[in-house]
Amino acid sequence: MQHIIWNASPILFEIGPVKLRWYGLLFVGSFFLGLWFLQWVFKREGKDPSVLDTLLIYLMVGAVVGARLMHCFAYEPDFYLSHPLEILKVWKGGLASHGGLLGSIIAVYLFSKRYHIGLMWLLSRTAIAGTITASCVRIGNFFNSEILGKPTDLPWAIIFERVDMVPRHPVQLYEAFSYALLFFLMLEIYKRVKPDFATKILPGVFLTFMFTIRFLLEYTKTRQADYTTSLPFTTGQMLSIPFIILGIGWIIWAFTSRSAQKNSNGDKG
Repeated sequence: MQHIIWNASPILFEIGPVKLRWYGLLFVGSFFLGLWFLQWVFKREGKDPSVLDTLLIYLMVGAVVGARLMHCFAYEPDFYLSHPLEILKVWKGGLASHGGLLGSIIAVYLFSKRYHIGLMWLLSRTAIAGTITASCVRIGNFFNSEILGKPTDLPWAIIFERVDMVPRHPVQLYEAFSYALLFFLMLEIYKRVKPDFATKILPGVFLTFMFTIRFLLEYTKTRQADYTTSLPFTTGQMLSIPFIILGIGWIIWAFTSRSAQKNSNGDKG
């Protein structure tokens, strides 16, 4: 069976020692796409969009620092604990999405306090934009021929020639497509429900669906961590489980809170 052979260079172009990689372009570009989306949201809801340039800086720093630390200590702890200075060498690669989310949440919290914007309101709107980054990052992984899928004979399997000649699940594209669908799902919810309910439910939708997707697709990935455990789950799955539980609880709280509010308003009437 003939399979697609992927051998594209991860470098978009280079001028002397300066190299622009597809991953870097997609990563940074996704934040600007998110910025464009949030500008639309702020204008739609009567907020001042002038603060968004600063929010972009907060989010990029939070995401990179969080993703880097999570990768170092969750996926390769032995190496980085023995070589702590290597943690600073982000350009060598190694970012973990779970840590990127935690770093982004901290960034949103700090930003909301400084600029006196409601934390829940801002968190729910940036969650929608976060799916853009998640999707673009996985496309970047595809260009890098990294985070490989397990071998398969499915007709859409891809051979990553820069790694080996084994047909594999294009799991990076599975994730990228899934996160793009999540973006449109959350956008539709945002446009259809009342703003106060969107504020309550969107973070729960993001956590539940984002990390359920991640949990399930881990079954098609090769092992990412440099260690093994006796548990039946991968490191990525174990890191996803708390987020899934939190997300489900968040959605239940959002609906319960709305029902209680309706009942309260009914009693007053």
